[in-house]
Amino acid sequence: MEKSPVEGDIYLSIEGLEGDACADKNHHGGLERALHQYPSEHYKYWCKRYGTGFQWHAPGMGENLSSTGMTEQNVCIGDRFSWGDAVIEISQPRSPCYKLNTRWGIEDFSIHMQEISRCGWLYRVIEPGIVNVDKPLRLIERVPDALTVRQVCDIYFGNPLDQEGLCKLKQQTRLSDSWMQKVVQRIDTGEVENWNFRLLGHA
Repeated sequence: MEKSPVEGDIYLSIEGLEGDACADKNHHGGLERALHQYPSEHYKYWCKRYGTGFQWHAPGMGENLSSTGMTEQNVCIGDRFSWGDAVIEISQPRSPCYKLNTRWGIEDFSIHMQEISRCGWLYRVIEPGIVNVDKPLRLIERVPDALTVRQVCDIYFGNPLDQEGLCKLKQQTRLSDSWMQKVVQRIDTGEVENWNFRLLGHA
């Protein structure tokens, strides 16, 4: 999960940033999870909750992009941004997992992150290209009736069997396939998938 700052130009392919390795490709990475962005503002919250004995700063959550001014409350599923020569699109919120508990040495960290929807979000790459940390992200497209990342989290994690909410998620055509499959499954079965392994690392 540890990453290092990169300066200068770097190539962003449809699979992610050049040189950015992913150890667990079954649950991380992939075309719809090519980049992870996390708001730097959230580290103040974690510091207040868990204390100053940790290094609460990027890239503590394994993020590729650290930002100020962009949060789950003001970006939406399907938002497209230009970044340097590339175009990227928000595909889903990040699903917190037990590896965050290990990273911080806090047993319930992933659970709390999920409960308060301070998860960050993931991108798919629409147009590969050269990017640079000094190049700003510019919003170039937002779909009609888009839900914010926070709204999606609040439904998907906070009220996972609410039929009205699930129907709203089903209408988010740019939501990642993996999340959409679970939305449809919940609608069809009235059941929520088991989160224990993802959140705690065991059944």
